[in-house]
Amino acid sequence: MTTLWVVILVTAVATAAIKAAGPVLLGGRRLPERLTAVVSMLAPALLAGLIVTQMLGREGRLTLDERLLGMAVAGIALVFRAHVLVAVVLAAVTVAIARQLL
Repeated sequence: MTTLWVVILVTAVATAAIKAAGPVLLGGRRLPERLTAVVSMLAPALLAGLIVTQMLGREGRLTLDERLLGMAVAGIALVFRAHVLVAVVLAAVTVAIARQLL
């Protein structure tokens, strides 16, 4: 058995143990309200972190380019209650225009 397969098996067992820990430890009880609020905010926070690192980072350095302008336009569109699809299209068009001009 190669090292790769050992790592895959250990990761699979660890993942199954982590997923089983919640139901086993809680035993059918509901989470406290404060913890539920924190858990519900984890996904948006992780998504925002991934977006920021992908948008502002390139080759391990901080990069400010057209993508930041596109995100700003999308953010402004969402502040003015535009549909998400409209915000994405505006951001894409903004980035395309900025790349042609710069």
